Amino acid sequence: MSNEIRLAFAHPSERAEATSGADPLDRISLRDHIVEVEIGAFQAERGATQRVCFNVVVEVLPTSAAVADDDVDRILSYDKVTDAIAYELAAERLNLLETLAARVADRVLLEPQAQRVFVRIEKLDRGPGALGVEIVRSRKAHLAPVETLTEERPPTPRVVFLTNEARSSENLNGWIGQLKAAEHPLILCVGAPEAAILQTGLDLTQRRIDLLSIEQNAWMLATRDKRCVVVATRTELDWAMKNGQICVWAPSKIVLDAVDGPSAPPSDALRLAAWFAAEMQAADFWVIGEISDDEFAAETAAHQISCTQKVL
Repeated sequence: MSNEIRLAFAHPSERAEATSGADPLDRISLRDHIVEVEIGAFQAERGATQRVCFNVVVEVLPTSAAVADDDVDRILSYDKVTDAIAYELAAERLNLLETLAARVADRVLLEPQAQRVFVRIEKLDRGPGALGVEIVRSRKAHLAPVETLTEERPPTPRVVFLTNEARSSENLNGWIGQLKAAEHPLILCVGAPEAAILQTGLDLTQRRIDLLSIEQNAWMLATRDKRCVVVATRTELDWAMKNGQICVWAPSKIVLDAVDGPSAPPSDALRLAAWFAAEMQAADFWVIGEISDDEFAAETAAHQISCTQKVL
């Protein structure tokens, strides 16, 4: 397999000699495509972009008829490869090049002409040399049928922000019961506890501490009502919504991994919840607890969220 990968990126003459006894497929390639992106599992890689180089070779079905007709619509366009890269980079912030490479490969293989794809991704700024990963995926061995990839979209949730006053209210369990009876799955959001939060003086570390403070409150809410489950990832949220589970959002992972993250700091919990509601394409966004009408209207309007009701 390693030799196959090496030959995929080798000079065409070397590939031709190595495959002279076989019936090779046509190949198209994208070489040295460099993108500035935020990626990586280390703390030093968060909040900053780095150069990532993509090399992609796609084996495709023979295109002799398309070539004879000079018909661009009958070939696999190079744009499909660059679009696959751009799509996966925009979908979410990733920690691993391996994850990115696999997702790019699977998206390229959705194209009907593509039979096998070789992906090499390298970080150019993390050391004295290029640090990277190389993978090969084939339609037959690795790609699930298209119908299994296009799963039914999860139901549209109702996102509800609970102030600290509401979270500690004796009416909390009744409110949650009424909200659960509604037609939309329920996701609850909270802010930080009222107690003073540790201040670091550094934006990056303060952001993490503020997010963790919100998660402390999320766990406290879950102890108040056993129907509530704290969730941190989009996968967990999608599964929970499909299965009628009441979610309490723990924001750290989704906020830190977001490509287009919230403009508000985590200390502004209402604005953070409004951003999350927009990300989840919520049916509507409610607040339980007392805030000003102007503040609520401003947040929902800024994120284009349907403001159907405010509950006090």
